Amino acid sequence: MIERDAEGKALDLRFSRVLKNMVKALFGSLERDIENYGLDKETFQILEFLYNKGPHPIQKISETFSIPSGSITYVVDKLEKKGLVERLSIPGDRRKTNVALTGEGRSYFDNIFPKHAQLISDNLSFATDEEKLELIQVLKKIGYGIKNREGIANNENSI
Repeated sequence: MIERDAEGKALDLRFSRVLKNMVKALFGSLERDIENYGLDKETFQILEFLYNKGPHPIQKISETFSIPSGSITYVVDKLEKKGLVERLSIPGDRRKTNVALTGEGRSYFDNIFPKHAQLISDNLSFATDEEKLELIQVLKKIGYGIKNREGIANNENSI
């Protein structure tokens, strides 16, 4: 660990505050957008995951978003009743089912997702692409450093 002088510690605290406030502003904006579609964050995440990644076992969705198995079943049941997702059996494994968007679910998300993605771009338009690439590298470096220090295995998708 690097010893920091008072000026360095003050900079670290300022960086931490600025990062926290930016994340709060960014995700607050995105959550308000999601709510405008009548969805909660969890439901939107699941629909977006299925939209971009295709059918997945319910357990994988639960693990990906750290949603308890009872809660994920409830959310999938609600989406199924709305006609947005369906459960599909997995050939060779009768114990598991995939969750997939229905045609109606894909059409619904075809309408929502491009607008949401545009909002993300609009929110991040205050930085250049070069600044974003540099920030990605710096944030990954910090994130992986923390994980390594705490003995948490690196996972490319986790940071």
